Amino acid sequence: MESLNLKKITSLWIITILVLFVVAIVLGIVMRLNQGEVIKLEPLAFYTNMTTHGITMIGIWFVAGMVSVNYLMERYVKTSYSINLFAFVLTVIGVVILWTCTYIGNFSSGWTFLYPLPLKDSGSAPWATPMYLVALTILGIAWLVWSVSLMAQVLKKYSFSQLLAWQHLKSNPKVETPPFILISTVTLIGVIASLIAAVIVIVLYFAEYFSNGNFVNDALLMKNLTYFFGHTIANEMLYLGVAVIYEIFAEVSGRPKWKTTWYVALAWNCSLVFILTAFFHHLYMDFVQPEGLQIIGQLASYLASIPAVGVTVFTIILAVYRVRIKWSIVNLLFFIGVIGWVIGGLGAVIDATISNNVVLHNTLWVPAHFHTYNAMGNVLFSLAFFYWFSTQHIKILVISNQTLYTMGLLLIGGIGFLIAFYMGGADSVPRRYSTYPSGLASASYLAKIGASFAMLYLGAVLIFFYNISKRCFGILYSSPY
Repeated sequence: MESLNLKKITSLWIITILVLFVVAIVLGIVMRLNQGEVIKLEPLAFYTNMTTHGITMIGIWFVAGMVSVNYLMERYVKTSYSINLFAFVLTVIGVVILWTCTYIGNFSSGWTFLYPLPLKDSGSAPWATPMYLVALTILGIAWLVWSVSLMAQVLKKYSFSQLLAWQHLKSNPKVETPPFILISTVTLIGVIASLIAAVIVIVLYFAEYFSNGNFVNDALLMKNLTYFFGHTIANEMLYLGVAVIYEIFAEVSGRPKWKTTWYVALAWNCSLVFILTAFFHHLYMDFVQPEGLQIIGQLASYLASIPAVGVTVFTIILAVYRVRIKWSIVNLLFFIGVIGWVIGGLGAVIDATISNNVVLHNTLWVPAHFHTYNAMGNVLFSLAFFYWFSTQHIKILVISNQTLYTMGLLLIGGIGFLIAFYMGGADSVPRRYSTYPSGLASASYLAKIGASFAMLYLGAVLIFFYNISKRCFGILYSSPY
């Protein structure tokens, strides 16, 4: 049984995440309006917005997945409230420092802080780069401790082989590993690995920064480490959401709880390998990279979509096809989120094909696919959990007219926003440009369209924010007596 303390810290996380999400969406709309020439920002202001938007979005949706998994993990093992609170406090401190670096120190090198940009950021204050790295260190420590804590707790109940459900590869296993535990384990291993890579990158940055020119990092090594961290954590936060789907989709749908089968166990063990090696597709244009790693990147990018997406989609289809289930806002968000995840994944696979990447590399196709599986995939997974968490005391959730209007607004806004990105990518419009050259006739027009639809998406998010937050505030101020 979840404790009141766990419910309160989870409520606090949810409110904080939703506030930051609304602000980050506004920053994204401002950037698209600038690219559409509706407003005019100085280049430095645009890139500080871009940096803040990117690091905030990645951070909040990673912790959203961790919050969801941490809460549901309590069904199987005892989690640490103090570690949860520790992670929250350090996350807030890290975010405050990050925003100070961008909006006061003008740090504008992008959320990926790709080497050597932070060390060459002439527009920022001298203290901004080291403080940005300090902020990342704080966040990395908080999330690494949190992830290791969850792994340590499940290892008290299950052996490592049981966590990965290896016994399910044989018939009639003596120990049952729930799908939630399997997927959470696979994901946490990837999270821990990616955060360790981030720590190494930060240490190397500090070594060069304070060496007075006596030490220079290898650019290719730094890029590999950075993308191992960035690509992996951006995908693992999706898998945190998928773990939540396996745990509560059937429950809220009035169906029997899903169990681990041999093909589910095999699929997620394969995903553990593929997701840790797919990041090489970010380095196709680095021709000094060993060719074998580029091939591994393409193969892993293809293969990663088969076990996780294939098995999960197959499971979801079986759960709803010609079956009478209780539809509510919760399982509807999960279902639509899986569709968004699949479409975004297909866009990623197209870009990860070497022959296509030559054309699509660093065009708007890249933000198109990752905004698809985030804004219309991962975000919906987390909103579904938030809504479920805040309404557990409500026995029957009905799909009201307001629910339908909100979902319609979310879908129309999200799809229109994404189509503008995809069309820009197909037309070779470059990403990260503050303003577009006059030769790119479609670029500013598509930016205006994208911003307009993003406003509709924001409207739907504000409705969710109001409905979820007011119930979370009720939990925060509830008494144990």
